[in-house]
Amino acid sequence: MKRFVIVVAGVTLMFGAGLLAIVRPIHAQSTGTTSGGMMQGGTQNMMMPGGTQNMMMGPGIFMPSMNPANGRKLFASKGCVVCHAVNGVGGKDAAPLDASTMPAIMNPFDFVAKMWQGAQMMITMQQQELKQQTSFTGQELADIIAFLHDPDEQKKFSAADIPPEIKSHMEQ
Repeated sequence: MKRFVIVVAGVTLMFGAGLLAIVRPIHAQSTGTTSGGMMQGGTQNMMMPGGTQNMMMGPGIFMPSMNPANGRKLFASKGCVVCHAVNGVGGKDAAPLDASTMPAIMNPFDFVAKMWQGAQMMITMQQQELKQQTSFTGQELADIIAFLHDPDEQKKFSAADIPPEIKSHMEQ
């Protein structure tokens, strides 16, 4: 079984077979105890409206749950597939985003930072190809990033995942 790892704020998140393991480095000053529902290092799992589980990273900051299966659907429905290919399916105007090309350990904020660096070009391409700029919620980005790092979920990706309205933009 393939697994992937993402590092956020010093916390290592390991995903595989629908499971999430949280590994935090043990520092000399840490007692290893927990209190008040907080995990070592100040992280805490919490339920959000709609039943999604998120991990608190600090006061007022949380890491959303990451769902690679939902990310697979979003990668197609948001139009990422028009320019980027996964599993050999998709456009060739931008770099393929196969899990095998992703760093073994990645901070998801670095992924978003790379998107930001190419934002002007992506916005121009979206307006040309999709006739509008694509927008994302934080949860959608988390799910897409999870998909792009999950080789097992990527194996399921096919042309059948692409909605007809997105497919029509690919055929132009």
